Amino acid sequence: MSKITPVLMAGGSGTRLWPVSRKSFPKQFAELIGEQTLFQASALRLSGEEYDAPVVMTNSDFRFIVAEQLEQAGIAPGRIVIEPSGRNTAPAILAAALLQAQTDPDALLLVAPSDHVIPDVDAFRDAVTTGAVAARQGRIVTFGITPDRPETGYGYLELAGDGSEAVQPLARFVEKPDARNAALMLDAGNYLWNAGIFLFSAAVMIEAFRTHAPEYLEPVTQAVDQAHSDLGFLRLARGPWDDARDDSIDFAVMEKADNLSVVRFSGRWSDLGGWDAVWREQLDGQEGGNVACKNSTAIDCDDVLLRSEDADLQVVGIGLKDMMVIATSDAVLVADKSRAQDVRKAVSALKAKGHKQAESFRRDHRPWGWFETLALADRFQVKRIVVKPGAALSLQSHVHRSEHWIVVSGTARVTVDEQVTLVTENQSIYVPLGAVHRMENPGKVPMVLIEVQTGSYLGEDDIIRYEDVYSRSTED
Repeated sequence: MSKITPVLMAGGSGTRLWPVSRKSFPKQFAELIGEQTLFQASALRLSGEEYDAPVVMTNSDFRFIVAEQLEQAGIAPGRIVIEPSGRNTAPAILAAALLQAQTDPDALLLVAPSDHVIPDVDAFRDAVTTGAVAARQGRIVTFGITPDRPETGYGYLELAGDGSEAVQPLARFVEKPDARNAALMLDAGNYLWNAGIFLFSAAVMIEAFRTHAPEYLEPVTQAVDQAHSDLGFLRLARGPWDDARDDSIDFAVMEKADNLSVVRFSGRWSDLGGWDAVWREQLDGQEGGNVACKNSTAIDCDDVLLRSEDADLQVVGIGLKDMMVIATSDAVLVADKSRAQDVRKAVSALKAKGHKQAESFRRDHRPWGWFETLALADRFQVKRIVVKPGAALSLQSHVHRSEHWIVVSGTARVTVDEQVTLVTENQSIYVPLGAVHRMENPGKVPMVLIEVQTGSYLGEDDIIRYEDVYSRSTED
């Protein structure tokens, strides 16, 4: 019997967990709960003897982050598939099914978001094993979470039976309810939270699209057939992909299909859809309902969440009740806990004002490492740059700025026009405006340097690339 192939959905921006989650580095890649990122925890949860190597559906911006975090977790990917643009879950799931059908159309795919929290891994794997029996019989299996409160932030699944069987037929999907209807559904007992996790064979899902959403087949099939390999990633073809309608799998297929079954999961689960969910997940054993984590202190508080991502910025709450205070090095969120779902409004407001904190961090992750701006003013910028062992920046030049590099840790191999120089700790080198240059780390430890830029324009798009081991364009 073939193994189950996990399909991890790793796109999205996670605006409800701003300021820790932003478009440039969303929540699935952050260590929000525990020492692993949500993405790593999801990948590890769906690994083992019963599972094949995972397929990850992501976008170009996150491809190197995905690869790096899988490597750190000790997981070899089956495929990292790059979606040319965000088209919601329907095209992505069809693409995964079409790719699987190329080798084994009867193999099972388990599609799961990569940003959920499921602490009881064994119980979840047991639920998947239960669902696999129905999936191998041609059913599309979804997983419903036993509700423990009248939650208005989730969609629901109405069971056709009384919920006593391990696998139940689905009566219908229910949109996010108001508080009154959420309470009624909780009392009824035959409603479950919709976890957005699906188990099916590739052939069954392709047939479901053919029956209920045939308009997707041609563009997504072409995008898969015309896909090409890029540094080990699989890039779907942009032209046909962009012709596919932007829609969720629920609306495109699931709400119309008549072969859906539901497996009830009664363990703990959260999609971490807001800071109130993060607070709830860390409540166990906390005095006064206070979660004071990561560089924070609660004094005479009740039911608060305090958190700072910066060790140099300590958050202290005094006499607070039902509040959440989340700080990073460049932004602070202060809100009533009942307004957790409105955090996305802060992102919209900051974006409308042109503030980069709406979508970006000071630290910018790149395939070779990362950099962060330490100081920025008219005609100069100071950065800290960290380059991973063996990594190299592109061979490039700038039209509007010159650069001065000071190595503070490790060794840099620096190319400036025709000259190649090893620059060690406490040494520096100057890169004149217009010079063709490259920075590499030939060592076995991270290389850290301070870069001072001077010039009339200091934007990241002032780059002319001549060679790049990561096959990036100027804008990438």
